[in-house]
Amino acid sequence: MPVFDDIAWLGGWEGYRVAGVERVQGRSAEVWITLEARSGVAPVCEGCGGAASGVHEITERHVRDLPILDAATWLVVPRRRVMCPRCGPKLERLSWLGRYSRVTKRLAESAARLCRHVSIKRVAEFFGLHWNTVKAIDKRYLQERLGPVELAGVTMLAMDEFALHKGYRYATVIVDAATKRVLWVGKGRRREDIRPFFELLGEQGRARIKAVAMDMSGPFEAEVLHQCPNAEIVFDLFHVVAKYGREVIDQVRRAEANRLKHDKPAWRLVRGSKWLLLKNPDNLKVPRQRHHLKQLLAANKDLMCVYVLKDDLKQLWHQSHPLRAQTAWRDWFRRAMQSGIKPLIAFAKRLKRYRHGIFAHAKWPLHTSLIEGINNKIKVIKRVAYGFRDDEYFFLKIRDAFPGNA
Repeated sequence: MPVFDDIAWLGGWEGYRVAGVERVQGRSAEVWITLEARSGVAPVCEGCGGAASGVHEITERHVRDLPILDAATWLVVPRRRVMCPRCGPKLERLSWLGRYSRVTKRLAESAARLCRHVSIKRVAEFFGLHWNTVKAIDKRYLQERLGPVELAGVTMLAMDEFALHKGYRYATVIVDAATKRVLWVGKGRRREDIRPFFELLGEQGRARIKAVAMDMSGPFEAEVLHQCPNAEIVFDLFHVVAKYGREVIDQVRRAEANRLKHDKPAWRLVRGSKWLLLKNPDNLKVPRQRHHLKQLLAANKDLMCVYVLKDDLKQLWHQSHPLRAQTAWRDWFRRAMQSGIKPLIAFAKRLKRYRHGIFAHAKWPLHTSLIEGINNKIKVIKRVAYGFRDDEYFFLKIRDAFPGNA
C-alpha cells in the first residue's frame, strides 16, 4: 500500500496508516479515509504516556479533518482502549486527536484562529460544522491559550462597567493601565462583584497598586480604597465631560428652547443644537456647523457660559502638577458658582466631592481614552457574535482582544 502510506504520512496521523479512501458525491463532496493502527507500533497510554501492553477494546469513531480540496474530509478511526501495566484500561493517546473530540486538532486550531477574525456562524459555514461545535472549540482554545491571568508587576489599573445584556445587566472590566491588557472581566458593578479580582491580586499585589482610573463610581472607589492601601483614585476625563454634557449643557439647552418657544426661528436654532454643543470644536469640519455654533452662542448667554466652562473643565486634566490642578479647579468652581445657572451650580457642588480624583491625574496621567476605547471594541465583539449567552466565553473573547502592548 505505498500510495496509502504516502497519504498517511502527508496526513500526519501518527501511529496509523490509511486502509482505504472513498469519495462520496452528494449535495456536497465528501472524502472518507479509513485508518488502521500500524503494526509493530506500541500504543501509548493516555494516563502516564508509557507504552501499553495490549489493546482492551476498539470502537469506531468518525472524525472531521481539514477539507481536501473541494471535499469535506472524514476519518474513520479505530479508537483503542489499551491495557496499561501502570494505569489499567486507558484510552490511547494520539497527538493529532483529543480524548473525546470529533474533530482533529489541526481542524480545531484552524477554526479557533479564524474565530479571532470572523463570527462563529461564518466559521461554522466555512468548515461545515455545527455552530455549537465551533463555539466549544474556540472556548477551549481560548482557555488553554490565555490560562490564568498574570498579575505580577501590575501597578496601575483602569476599570469601568459595560452593558452585558439588555435589561440593565452590567459587567466590569479591569485593565492594566500601563499596557492596555485586560486583566479581569466579571459580572456586576457592585463592590462585592469586583472583590474577586482583588483577591486574585493577593496582599502583595494590592500593595503594589499606585493608581486606579475610573468613572465617578462610589462602589468602585470604596472597594479600591479598602483593598489597595497605596492607591490613588484618578477620575476619567471622558466620563466627567459626558456627565457635564447630560446634566448641564443639555438641561440649559432645553430650558433655553422652552424660553424661546414663541420665537420659532430661535427655537429651531436652539432645539437642533444638542450634538453641536456636545462636540469637540476641533471636530466641527463643516463651515455651516461652525457658523451655526457661533450664532447660537452669541444669542444665548447661558449657553455661552456653560459651553466655555465645558472646555475649561477639560483643562483640569491637563495640568502638570497637583497644585496647578487645585488652582485651576478653584478658578473653575468660583466661576461656576457665580454663573447663576442652576444645573451648572448643582453639577459643580457634586463634582467638588470628587476633586481629589481630578488632582491625582496630574501625578498619574493615565490615558483618558483608554477605557472608552476598550468599551467600544467590546461592543464590536458582541455585535460580531450576534450577542453572547455564555458570559464566560464572552469574557475570554474580551481578554483575547486586549493582550497588551508591552
